[in-house]
Amino acid sequence: MQKLVSRLFKRLMKSWSWVLLVLLCILIKWVSLYPAWVEKYYTYGFYPVVGGIQRFLFGWIPFSIGDLFYAFLVLVLIYRIFLFGRLAFRKQLNRRYFIKALQQGIFFFLFIYVSFNLFWGLNYNRQGISAQLGVKVKKYSLADLDTLTGVLQQRLNTYAVQASPARRDSVRKKKDLFRESSILYNEVALRYPFLAYQPRSVKPSIFSYLGNYLGFQGYYNPFSGEAQVNTTIPRFLEPFVTLHEIAHQLGYGKENEANFVAFLAGKESRLPVFRYSMYFDMYNYAINEVARRDTALARQYQQQLDSTVIKDIVEYREFYRKHRNPVENFISWGYGNFLKANNQPGGRETYNEVVAWLIAYYKRFGIEAL
Repeated sequence: MQKLVSRLFKRLMKSWSWVLLVLLCILIKWVSLYPAWVEKYYTYGFYPVVGGIQRFLFGWIPFSIGDLFYAFLVLVLIYRIFLFGRLAFRKQLNRRYFIKALQQGIFFFLFIYVSFNLFWGLNYNRQGISAQLGVKVKKYSLADLDTLTGVLQQRLNTYAVQASPARRDSVRKKKDLFRESSILYNEVALRYPFLAYQPRSVKPSIFSYLGNYLGFQGYYNPFSGEAQVNTTIPRFLEPFVTLHEIAHQLGYGKENEANFVAFLAGKESRLPVFRYSMYFDMYNYAINEVARRDTALARQYQQQLDSTVIKDIVEYREFYRKHRNPVENFISWGYGNFLKANNQPGGRETYNEVVAWLIAYYKRFGIEAL
């Protein structure tokens, strides 16, 4: 493996490769300053071709190619650390070794940065769903939040009855869950053509069990175009997570936008299980914001929840309490900084910003649109 990696780096790290990577980095940074250009020429020009090819090549494979790629990178890293330790133990480290390692590290970082942005990352800098729907997100009052939370709770309680635990077996099989999610997006595309989804490539994450300890429910792999879902989380969460990751595949990079797109799709589903999953997530985001501003009002809402919802909230909290560990905090910190570096200054709080989108949406289209 070491010889293979070394040979690969030797071939890539030509002088022209360095020049090309640096120029592409500058170009990417410059282009990112123009959201309208990104929207027109990247999101709906270059990216659909790249993403479509990725999903066509890997979507039919039952397991995640992207996860295997990540696993390979981790093994290479572990092996390089082992070699470093062995050289340090033998006192064979020298200046030439460190210079070469630094060059390889910088080259690898530039290569990943360019690949990430060309394959998907520039979508963080597009105009996004606000321009497509004509919705302007603004600061909102407690009264606005109260109105939103009341409607979401009403919807949640309604679908809790229709999406009882026994009826959730309709998406027990992952292939049914993923197929239904894909069909749903294409049905929603009749109303919102920009949400058309083809070909599909949604898969269970190979690292699902590990993900419970690292704190992720799903993720998009820009290097393979695959949407990954942690299929070991509570079942009532899986439909919304799947819709969220497909939203990323469609070019919605920011987490608040992906949440909002998943809301648009989920509320149109013919299956109560999907609607319940979506409203469960939206309600939790809203009630968390209420609790920050008025704890007494939040308690009033919690007392009016359907018994099924209360049971699911308890299961949800117990699930994450069971898997809580110090490593998760480190991963959360790193991921938060990753989001900040990609045009999401709120870090992990970006997920909660979907509340502002929902308020702007009902003010634009009416409360019944929720």
